[in-house]
Amino acid sequence: MIWIQFAVLLAAILVGARMKGIGLGVMGMVGLAVYLFLFRLRPADPPIDVMLIILAVVTTAATMQAAGGMEYMVRLAGKILRSKPSMIVLLGPLTTYMFTLFAGTAHITYSLLPIIAEVSTKKRIRPERALSISVIASHLAITASPISAATAAILTILSGKVELIGIMMVCIPATIIGILAGVLAVWKKGKDLDKDPEFLERMKDPEFARNLEESMQHESEPLLPGAKTSVLIFGIAVLLIVLVGAFPNMLPSFGTGMENMAVDAKGNIKMSAVIELVMLAASAMIIILCKTTTTAVAKASLFVSGAQAVVSIFGVVWMSATFMQANLNTIQGALGNMVSAAPWTFAIALFLLSILLFSQAATTKALMPLGLALGITPGHLVAMFPSVNGDFFLPGYPTLLAAIQFDRTGSTHIGKFLINHSFMIPGIVAVTVSVIAGFLLAGIFL
Repeated sequence: MIWIQFAVLLAAILVGARMKGIGLGVMGMVGLAVYLFLFRLRPADPPIDVMLIILAVVTTAATMQAAGGMEYMVRLAGKILRSKPSMIVLLGPLTTYMFTLFAGTAHITYSLLPIIAEVSTKKRIRPERALSISVIASHLAITASPISAATAAILTILSGKVELIGIMMVCIPATIIGILAGVLAVWKKGKDLDKDPEFLERMKDPEFARNLEESMQHESEPLLPGAKTSVLIFGIAVLLIVLVGAFPNMLPSFGTGMENMAVDAKGNIKMSAVIELVMLAASAMIIILCKTTTTAVAKASLFVSGAQAVVSIFGVVWMSATFMQANLNTIQGALGNMVSAAPWTFAIALFLLSILLFSQAATTKALMPLGLALGITPGHLVAMFPSVNGDFFLPGYPTLLAAIQFDRTGSTHIGKFLINHSFMIPGIVAVTVSVIAGFLLAGIFL
């Protein structure tokens, strides 16, 4: 029976992934309905905490975007990237990493990818090198950001066992090490443009050459009045969350036996509630002080992306959690001996599921509780956290497709066999090295 139920899970995920957008969410609900009415499985708890965190963080990021803060950050990044064009393969991924680390979502990097492509092309550095590792870097940053939905998910699962500061002390340096390894892997990948036969053939077309040499039209309009202030408010909010994670005694404590969605069994306020509270309060301050409007926030592209993410996680995680809950003993029996002998093998399971779910948060919420049930130590689970970044394996994730579209030279591509695409080598290298570094760092800090 478990294999039929697993087939339902796999079918819902595959169909949902093809639908894109909210597809995973709505098909997840179809799968859940099959479990409930056909197999009579008891539904697991829906991922309310993760959904609320996504809503809070994305709303605040969208508020900063509506106030002009995102444009201000993009202009700063553009100056950095253009200051050392010969180092674009290194500066590109470090910039997208820092953007995502700060904002908690990889969707913020869409504005940076065309700049990275432009700088690479003008310097005649193969754009594939910088674009591929820059996209991977933005994904890895999600598992290091203190305000990402994925970090909130693992923090909730490991509540009372590992604090936010512990996760950051392991995952930030581990993912940076992984990214640097990915940079080395693509530093000389393919031919430089001035030696690439395909590119040189394209340059024989006067129209193509003229369009390529034209400078991109950069925004010359003045920034909105509250742009810099909105970035400052957002930054203070992120810093406050990190401080609370490092010093939880800053928060009031209540008596035991008062557990709810905001307070744990020991009477302490949950970190997920802190993130939601601080982020939405920051959003209110941006609206008031930067004179933006709630209508502009609702129309911001980040808000739309966040709404899609909430629906997707709602359906697919609820379905996956129900499957896991119903078959926990069978799965534990199948994986128990292997994981006990080599805990790192659980990272492979995390990576494989993330390929299907296209979401770090969904993968974390669906599979990390199984890791605890199998007896894997919290420190090892934190070390394996970067392995939920398998969403690059199948080239259907929006950031991958955007990078391909922005590369006018055609060097960033999807291969003939689908998986032999530009992002495969840097992705495998960066994720693998991040997990290895995570184990070393977890042994030191956790």
